[in-house]
Amino acid sequence: MLPMENADATITSLHGDTPVGPVYRTPPHNTEVEAALLGAILTNNRAFEQVADFLRPDYFYEPVHGRIYETIAKLIERGQVASPLTLKHLFEGDEALAEVGGTEYLYEMATSVISVINAAEYGKTVHDLHLKRSLIGLGEDVVNEAYEGDVDVTASDQIEQAEQRLYDLATTGETERGAISLKDAVTTAVNMAEEAFKRESHVVGITTGLDLLDRKLGGLHPSDLIILAARPSMGKTALATNIAFNSAKSAMQAAQNDPESGEGGVILFFSLEMSAEQLATRILSERSEIPSDKLRRGEVENDEFTRFVTASQEVHRIPLLIDDTPALSISAVRTRARRAKRQHGGLALVIVDYLQLLQGMPGKRNDNRVQEIGEISRGLKTLAKELEVPVLALSQLSRQVENRDDKRPQLSDLRESGSIEQDADVVMFIYREEYYLEKAEPIIRPEEDQTKFHDRAERWQERINEVRNTASIIIAKQRHGPVGTIDVYFNGALTRFADLDRHHDDADFHG
Repeated sequence: MLPMENADATITSLHGDTPVGPVYRTPPHNTEVEAALLGAILTNNRAFEQVADFLRPDYFYEPVHGRIYETIAKLIERGQVASPLTLKHLFEGDEALAEVGGTEYLYEMATSVISVINAAEYGKTVHDLHLKRSLIGLGEDVVNEAYEGDVDVTASDQIEQAEQRLYDLATTGETERGAISLKDAVTTAVNMAEEAFKRESHVVGITTGLDLLDRKLGGLHPSDLIILAARPSMGKTALATNIAFNSAKSAMQAAQNDPESGEGGVILFFSLEMSAEQLATRILSERSEIPSDKLRRGEVENDEFTRFVTASQEVHRIPLLIDDTPALSISAVRTRARRAKRQHGGLALVIVDYLQLLQGMPGKRNDNRVQEIGEISRGLKTLAKELEVPVLALSQLSRQVENRDDKRPQLSDLRESGSIEQDADVVMFIYREEYYLEKAEPIIRPEEDQTKFHDRAERWQERINEVRNTASIIIAKQRHGPVGTIDVYFNGALTRFADLDRHHDDADFHG
């Protein structure tokens, strides 16, 4: 046993001299600083402006100090003067104040202040000590909760909750952006426009890799929630994967060209439906121009293998993270996104595939799925604003699309919740006429004339040839720009979306 350096810090056992644990320790505090701060405000009420944004009454260790601060705040907010004289009658008979000197204590705090210049520093000290005490309490709660045997809450859930509380604690007291002048807002807008003008693509946000889409949206902008919705087999995941790769490649190049610009960052892809290996295969298929089914079967020729190796080397350098943990909660998504931003020095884009597979807050029972989806969509929007990154969330459409003659999606087709439309800054749909035409291949009807059937089949063939390998991206909502439809190239075998004016012809298809 190591010798005790501080005998006062231990408790002696009744059965001997063996220390059994630490004595009670007073939580970190400084009542003198608290009193100095209150005295500075009572001397000059303008000192309150220096701390009002981040300091609350419950941050004070001494409860009576907290009540004095709260009363001062109320008086100042009413436009009244807060001084020992105006506070005196409000605290007459206060037992806690009587213990430290009664109402005369108010005068002592004010008269003992030498200068009010240090009010902000006093406030920061009070705030810092409050955080330390809160951290101690949080740690105790984490320990106690870990000892509890709640089968409905897993260890992973507890870790996510602890991380959430730690983040909330870390941001406690952060000053809000507040109101800014029109002059400052105009300056920011001009700088953004200038940045877009200087870029060859004239895009200021994160690129999607599709020129026409970038021009329509201006790229994917920080703090925006973008919803990409479609029926199954339309190519939602394929388009999201293309965007993820293209934006990651662009971010990598931006960081390499100008490391001090602050541009770049990783792309975080939450894949709740497909594994990371399946997504990687899709990316390799698209980059090497080898159908993914051939890669899975190992039916690759020598020249194809060469392209495959080259593509894998390119993909290896791309700053794209894939989290394929199933059934994540919205709080877990927030926690992991914050962690990725912290660990990798920045976050450029968050993608969720797909929204309906997320769960609400862990431990919170919600039998109303519509309300839960609303909670999730609001959580994703909050995440976008909090981390100042675009969040691209995929979403399913309801089956009512299939019951219409016109299969083009509408905003009313968003599945399970109208709050998705409300929370989203951009709503996009994918529509492939080729998919529905293939399902509607004409067959001869009973008693139909052969010539009529031939004409009908010929018109069908002409139409399917017109739309082959094409898809429409329908921008149904854009909070900051126009709506409309963009026609793009789509190759299902390669899960590739591209601009129509620069895609490979079928003759160039390597497969």
